[in-house]
Amino acid sequence: MINYGKQRIIIVGGNAAGPAAAAKAKRVNPEAEVVMFEAGKFISTGTCELPYVISGEIDNHSKIVYFDEESFYLKKGVKVYTEHPVESIDRRRKFVVVKNLKNGEYTKFEYDKLILTTGSKAKSLKDLPGSLENVFYLKQVSDLVKIKEYMNENPVENVLIVGSGYIGLETAEAFTELGKKVSVLEIAELPLPAAEPEIQHLVYTLLEKKGVRFLGNASNAGFITAGSKFKNLKYNGRYIDFDLVVVAIGVKPNVDLAVTANLEIGNYGGLKVDSKLKTSDPNIFAAGDNIEVINGITNRPGYLPIATVAHTYGHIAGANAAGNNLFAKPVIKNMAVQIFGNAFTSTGLTLEEAKKISIYASGVHAVVNNLVKVMPESKKVFGKIIFDRQTRKIYGASFFGGKETTGYADLISALIFTKADADILTELNFNYTPPLSPFINLLSVLGRKIRETGR
Repeated sequence: MINYGKQRIIIVGGNAAGPAAAAKAKRVNPEAEVVMFEAGKFISTGTCELPYVISGEIDNHSKIVYFDEESFYLKKGVKVYTEHPVESIDRRRKFVVVKNLKNGEYTKFEYDKLILTTGSKAKSLKDLPGSLENVFYLKQVSDLVKIKEYMNENPVENVLIVGSGYIGLETAEAFTELGKKVSVLEIAELPLPAAEPEIQHLVYTLLEKKGVRFLGNASNAGFITAGSKFKNLKYNGRYIDFDLVVVAIGVKPNVDLAVTANLEIGNYGGLKVDSKLKTSDPNIFAAGDNIEVINGITNRPGYLPIATVAHTYGHIAGANAAGNNLFAKPVIKNMAVQIFGNAFTSTGLTLEEAKKISIYASGVHAVVNNLVKVMPESKKVFGKIIFDRQTRKIYGASFFGGKETTGYADLISALIFTKADADILTELNFNYTPPLSPFINLLSVLGRKIRETGR
């Protein structure tokens, strides 16, 4: 093992990328003093699981908190300080100023290498501040705790979800599972506005079927408060009362600390990093939802806040801060969300995004059964593949159906990564057994449609 010597590596931020970076840095250089500071009360949490704690599918929030200060030190050898936000960075003298929220004291900590894993923060609405008693933002475990406490102490029947992206729809499902009357407010005409139009219509129909009221085209909606609470929504001339509101309109990079330290910020608001995850300061690395990443299809920087990417990049940042020489590869978006027992998966680019890089971008779609029709669990599944008619490159795909769609998305993601010809889908040998898979696979059907388009 290479001996990198004694050094102090400080990590700022204790979720996803932070713990990964801290643990990896300590493994690469066991002699290093590795310290992690977290502004909140919890570290190493499963934030993607938050809606499932609300619904009760996961019965206690403690089950999505995987380490605390003591257990992380015992398992990983890393000192952890929760409720210790880093207030500033002195890059020239290489120290950070940390505030102890428990006693109000400030302390300077010198570093040899610094890793910023400050993640993202929820986008907010000025008319719906989190200071209102019944208005919540669902971004971290502490937000979840506040929602659960409020519901335990107050009658809640009508719930408004603002935003119909992934988190908004998952949260709408969670409250529906609890027997609440749920409405979803969206500035766009249809839910999941970033998805393919066909998917948006399928989700809209599903929400109606499940009794969720969808309030689209809501750019002129008004939020009425009374005292310290949100009271009702003004929508298309009507006033609708709600007992609780969850705002889920997306996230943005949490780069306040980086900005005050004059580190370079990219066009999408995230920290600019090189392929080794160094920032504009050679002694400061960054990873997670606070950085911009290179898109594996366009080869251009963009913002892609995904936990799995944050975890992978955290390992790379930690290794390099400790002395290694690893490279972060471009990322192909590959995301999934469950919506009322259905799965929506999306990988790569949408057709609208693909048309921005190629005039030859096109799409084919199909609806088939996920199993042979005679099987009682057989149901329809929708698929759409985006490709280049001239080069035959696959740009992306979207699916809506059962759990099988996650496998479809993974396979298409792999084909994008290997730059495979789209026509290969007609040549692959897909498995078949009546209770698990169809006789003719959806991807094979889509492959034939692609081939029929010609060059």
